[in-house]
Amino acid sequence: MNRRMGRVNGLLREELSQLILRELKDPRVASFVTITEVDTAPDLDTAKVYVSVMAPAEEQTDVMRGLRSAEGFLKASLRTRIQLRKIPTLTFELDATMERGADLLKLIDQVIESDSANQERSV
Repeated sequence: MNRRMGRVNGLLREELSQLILRELKDPRVASFVTITEVDTAPDLDTAKVYVSVMAPAEEQTDVMRGLRSAEGFLKASLRTRIQLRKIPTLTFELDATMERGADLLKLIDQVIESDSANQERSV
């Protein structure tokens, strides 16, 4: 990715975060939505927006539905907020990286507890 695309991705991520937090009125989209990454095509035709949602699976599905239904509103709002030759079509994808990381940390903690318990028994 070249430097220009990196700046475009960062700008879209910041502006979308602000729009979702302050202007999106859909009750399905709660405040615990984080945009983790934006990957824009070099021709600015499409942008994949990766979203992390800290909620149970049912609520995650509702949040994603809300974001997908707001794609037109968000694209139109971006058109007034940023100056790009072309505003990309947004597609939202659920990013479960943070959840997997938390699960791995729990597993590591369990192994450490188990290991320390086994060492105490053998002493």
